[in-house]
Amino acid sequence: MNAHQPEPTEDPRVRVLRLDALAQGITTGLVAGLGVFVATNWLVLKGGQVVGPNLALLAQFLFGYRVTFLGSVIGFAWAFVYGCAAGYFVSRVYNSIVGRRS
Repeated sequence: MNAHQPEPTEDPRVRVLRLDALAQGITTGLVAGLGVFVATNWLVLKGGQVVGPNLALLAQFLFGYRVTFLGSVIGFAWAFVYGCAAGYFVSRVYNSIVGRRS
């Protein structure tokens, strides 16, 4: 056998990584929150007669959100909460599926 090739293992099963649900939730929340924050402030700084009519539809899901600087802070908070919950939930479901297979 060649010295550069690894030897085959006895157990061919692959080890699957489990996710840290809290870290995944916080990370997803930060990404979602920063996305709303940056998109809102980008449109506010860009200006114009009508500022972000499509982004203003987020007010249907994010209570108190407006396409303003204060609205971007409120949107960050709500998007962080929703993103954190989604990341945590997905991570927990993934870990439970991996736990059943091993």
